[in-house]
Amino acid sequence: SQTMNHEVWLKLAKRVNEALAGDTDGVVITHGTDTMEETAYFLSLVVKSDKPVVLVGSMRPATAISADGPINLYNGVALAGNPEARGRGPLVVLNDTIHYARESQKMHSTRMDTFASPNRGIAGMMNTGKAFFYSANTVRHTTRSEFSVDGLTVASLPRVEVVYSYANLGGDMIDNLVEKGVKGIVLAGVGDGNSTDAAIAALEKAAKKGVAVVRCSRTGSGIVDRNVEINDDKLGFIAGMELNVQKARILLMLGLGRTSDVKKLQEYFYQ
Repeated sequence: SQTMNHEVWLKLAKRVNEALAGDTDGVVITHGTDTMEETAYFLSLVVKSDKPVVLVGSMRPATAISADGPINLYNGVALAGNPEARGRGPLVVLNDTIHYARESQKMHSTRMDTFASPNRGIAGMMNTGKAFFYSANTVRHTTRSEFSVDGLTVASLPRVEVVYSYANLGGDMIDNLVEKGVKGIVLAGVGDGNSTDAAIAALEKAAKKGVAVVRCSRTGSGIVDRNVEINDDKLGFIAGMELNVQKARILLMLGLGRTSDVKKLQEYFYQ
């Protein structure tokens, strides 16, 4: 999954929509864990069915002692066939734990319990093939999402890049991205989406040139709200809210396919 790309996403989304349009009860997708959360979130925005879509993977190879692939696949199939999984959007299942696509994050490089949902908590648990749900998915997804892959091509997807903030970050990297013609920049900011004076100044210039700028946090959890440490209204920025950087990039990319209006893009992040 480290080589996941837009072409595969578009092909996968179209195939999932085709499969769910028939008499299929649900879909299970086997996926490497590195970018599973990104694929799941992309699907949550463009799949047009309330039937279950479940992504599963493994942290240990099939040749390892106590490989986890078989039990994850078993749980995934059981969950995809469970009527209680309908209407919840794509789900990620690993280590007997169910995560909503929007909430799931890979938090550890090797551990079996690598996936967590640090902001709103896990969706539920699996036990011997049975699903126990703890919460509902209250954000817009699938059939309530305004996004679609109809007519989308790799070439038509706006280019959105990520800038990672750190001590002494300059503005030249941001200036270079603007010169390259990017349509959006997501800041992996320190704390609640902040950065150096030089970086913020460069992002302000980018926003004035029509580049959509979204502030997120490199911490991996928490809310980046509007106008807290940064005056988003004045600078023309978008607050990433709860989304981590990689998912904010996906939402911004799809959002820019519909509008360049900063206020409307901010609404997408609220919803």
